[in-house]
Amino acid sequence: MTTGDWNTGIIDEFRDNDGVVGGMFEGAPLLLLRTTGAKSGLERTSPLMYMADGDRYLIFASKQGAHTHPDWYYNLLASPAATIEVGSETFAVDVEVVEGAERDELYATQASKWPQFGEYQAGTDRVIPVIALTRN
Repeated sequence: MTTGDWNTGIIDEFRDNDGVVGGMFEGAPLLLLRTTGAKSGLERTSPLMYMADGDRYLIFASKQGAHTHPDWYYNLLASPAATIEVGSETFAVDVEVVEGAERDELYATQASKWPQFGEYQAGTDRVIPVIALTRN
């Protein structure tokens, strides 16, 4: 099964169940990030775990600890106009890359809630970006 096929299954389950999915994401806060492909110009949808932070949705460009950023991160940098689906809601968001001490604190909080994020950071030399999404 390719990553695209796997994502399609999660996206379909998310949409069929108002944002609730099983499997490895069961019980996890999940959203769908819709971006425009930096190279293709096509709409791309990525299922991502998030952390609520006031009125912000924080997402983490972990790519499971790979040594490169995920494609969706490059898409956001190239075209920061994005839409997210949370539960049964869909809305446009403003995008901000969080940096410095705030990034470190937020990432540590995510890793304390979901230990795999600590493992992802430990497994790579890159600093995993934290992105704040705010309804616009």
